[in-house]
Amino acid sequence: MKTRIAEGKNQDKVIKNCYISGIMEFSQHSFNVFLIVMSAVALVVFVALYFVDAGYGKFYNKRWGPAISNKTGWIIMESPVFIAMLVLWLMSDRRTDICRVIFLMLFELHYFQRSFIFPFLISGKNKMPLAIILMGATFNTLNALMQGGWIFYLSPDGMYPVSWLADPRFIAGTMLFLVGMYINIHSDSIIRHLRKPGDTAHYLPKGGMFRYVSSANYFGELLEWIGFAILTWSASGAVFVLWTFANLCPRAARIYERYKKEFADQFDTKRIKRLIPFIY
Repeated sequence: MKTRIAEGKNQDKVIKNCYISGIMEFSQHSFNVFLIVMSAVALVVFVALYFVDAGYGKFYNKRWGPAISNKTGWIIMESPVFIAMLVLWLMSDRRTDICRVIFLMLFELHYFQRSFIFPFLISGKNKMPLAIILMGATFNTLNALMQGGWIFYLSPDGMYPVSWLADPRFIAGTMLFLVGMYINIHSDSIIRHLRKPGDTAHYLPKGGMFRYVSSANYFGELLEWIGFAILTWSASGAVFVLWTFANLCPRAARIYERYKKEFADQFDTKRIKRLIPFIY
């Protein structure tokens, strides 16, 4: 009798394990399709942005429809990814894994600065179209599902042991991430301080990485997410790099052409590139 009960329990355990395995395989397949779709959309966005300016910042255009203040717009656009990533972490059985927690902290460090610090440093009364805000918030939420879905749910259990912290990929990726974040914040500060209060003139950003690229802030952000993709060694991180490049590269090219025309006597086209130092 006891033998039959034990056999029944073992059979139930096998069935349960098969069921869980099936769900995981389905989830992994769905996630892979999700990454492919996101990559395809990124390529479409990349091409489209060479023909249509995303109407915010330097390229604000009323044709994009109703707009609100830049400060409010940035908070609404960037905060969903910060919140969604926290929720994904809190709901995960892996929320105490040291490596995954560090991934979370680095990711959230960027988006805390972007959501709750950067907007309050913006000067002036510029506006951001609601259409741009909603598109940005949608992508950011999907990106949280990409990064959080992989890190906290779909990555193999043994992929990120504590020893990962000493892995060259983690060390190199973390260094790139932090250097990129510094370049991004420092470059934004240079742009912010180009004008004195009440001044409406246009100035060419100089100093820092602006000595090498006309969109140093974008270069810093691209470097951040290249670092994140390396330190997590993930396809989801690589897709985010693709999206970052697809979004920022066409905009950097437009800014470059604008500076070349507006500051022809100051702008060294032989030395200064668009987005990537010495290359493009």
